[in-house]
Amino acid sequence: MMIRASRLAPLLAVFALGSAQADEVQVAVAANFTAPIQAIAADFEKDTGHKLVAAYGATGQFYTQIKNGAPFEVFLSADDTTPQKLEAEGATVKGSRFTYAVGTLALWSAKEGYVDANGDVLKQNQFKHLSIANPKAAPYGLAATQVLAKEGLTEQVKDKLVEGQNITQAYQFVSTGNAELGFVALSQIYKDGKVTSGSAWIVPASMHDPIKQDAVILNKGKDSAAAKALVDYLKGPKAAAVIKSYGYEL
Repeated sequence: MMIRASRLAPLLAVFALGSAQADEVQVAVAANFTAPIQAIAADFEKDTGHKLVAAYGATGQFYTQIKNGAPFEVFLSADDTTPQKLEAEGATVKGSRFTYAVGTLALWSAKEGYVDANGDVLKQNQFKHLSIANPKAAPYGLAATQVLAKEGLTEQVKDKLVEGQNITQAYQFVSTGNAELGFVALSQIYKDGKVTSGSAWIVPASMHDPIKQDAVILNKGKDSAAAKALVDYLKGPKAAAVIKSYGYEL
C-alpha cells in the first residue's frame, strides 16, 4: 500500500523528534556502585531511551578529574562531602544534589568460613594481609581506618595493610588471594539478602562515619535532558529496588 507524502511527513517528524530527545549521559560512578548502576543502566535506557555511559573509580580521583575539565555530566559519589565541595565551588547545577544511597562496609574473605559473623578474625590478628581502599581517595577506605581505630588495631595491623587505589582494587586483592581478607563495600559481595561468595562480617554502621553517597548534576550536564532524566530515575522505585537489593540503605 502506498503512503501519501502528506501522511508520511508527520510520521517522520515524530520519529525525528524521538531521536533528538534520546541522548547519552556521561557519568562518573564511585567504584562501589559499579554493579548496581550496571543493573540500573539497562532499565534506564529501555524506559527513557537515553544511554548511560559510565566511568568507575575513586571519589577523590574523580574530584580532581572534574576540576580539570573531565567531560562528566553527572557524578555519583561515594560520599556526601565531595559533591558538597563541588557545589560550594560552583561546579554543579544548583539544587541537583541528593543522597542516592547509604553504603555499608563489610570485612570479607574469599574463603568460606574464614570471617566470622562478629568480625573476631580481625581482633585475633592471625592474617598476613588486610586489604583496604586508599582512605584519602575512597570513603570506604576511610571508614575502614575508623573501624581499625575503634577496635584499637591501627598500630597492630599497619604493616599488614594492602592498599588499593579504590574499593574495586581492594576487593580484587582479596578475591585473587593476595590478601586473606579486606574491607570492601557490601554491594560488591551481596545480592538479594545474602553474601554471594566467601565469608563476611557486615560492619555495624555505628563503627564509622555514615557513608552517605550523594549524586549531583555537574555544570557540563546543565542543559542535558539525559542528565536530568538519570537523576530523576535514580529517585524512582525501579532504581530504589535495585539499590536496596545490593545492601544499600536509601
